[in-house]
Amino acid sequence: MNACSIRRRGALLAVAALLLAAGAPAQGQKPRAVFKATSHDFGKVKQGDVVSHEFVFKNDGGAMLVVERVETTYGCTAALVSEKRVGPGQEGKIKTTFDTRGYSGRLSRYIYLISNDGENPRRELSLVADIEIPPSARIDVDRYNVDMGLVLEGETPAARILIRSAGERELKVEMAHENVQFFSGGKPLPSPFYLPAGESREVELRFPAQAKTGVLRDYVLVKSNDPVRSTLSIYVSRYVISKQELKDLFERYKSVLKDPD
Repeated sequence: MNACSIRRRGALLAVAALLLAAGAPAQGQKPRAVFKATSHDFGKVKQGDVVSHEFVFKNDGGAMLVVERVETTYGCTAALVSEKRVGPGQEGKIKTTFDTRGYSGRLSRYIYLISNDGENPRRELSLVADIEIPPSARIDVDRYNVDMGLVLEGETPAARILIRSAGERELKVEMAHENVQFFSGGKPLPSPFYLPAGESREVELRFPAQAKTGVLRDYVLVKSNDPVRSTLSIYVSRYVISKQELKDLFERYKSVLKDPD
């Protein structure tokens, strides 16, 4: 190899070294969110508790980390409690809250940090809890939709539903509708009434005389001390027909009614 070739090769190596040296800092200039922990287990909590945890992260890169937003799954809320712009070496914090009302068993909820982190722009965090249900009242209704069918104008229709105390504690029940009277066993139903655990009661819904014709619908509210379902709606429908309409129907179909087949 002659001296000219050696000098040319040395020059190329020097240029390559300079390019590598220039590229190394560029890599270090990227923002990078590093969390102390990406999951948190609350352990055993009682249903209805609202628990919180704070996730801490550090910008381990060499450029400004910019947080665009924080997303969560159902039942969980989260908020960035530090600045949206986190400089190199600085820390940021995300405060999370999990409302356990209406949930039971072991559950996981997820939080997502959306940022300009080039390696992981959508960082997933998780909360885990074992939700225990304490002894409580629980309501069970045999049906939520009552179709009373055809009702004659002026008639006072009635429907029945069965309410059961399905929890470990006594059930307290109140029923409400401005035009409906409530009976049980032929007697007016007290409000509220109480059902020991495991017991049931049939409730009769008595509607006033039907003055309007056509399709009528009502929602009867059932309130209780069930911590999960404190208010239920019973949907009641019927078709009110006039006496003349009934006569017309009878005339139209009397041949069918007389036919034994």
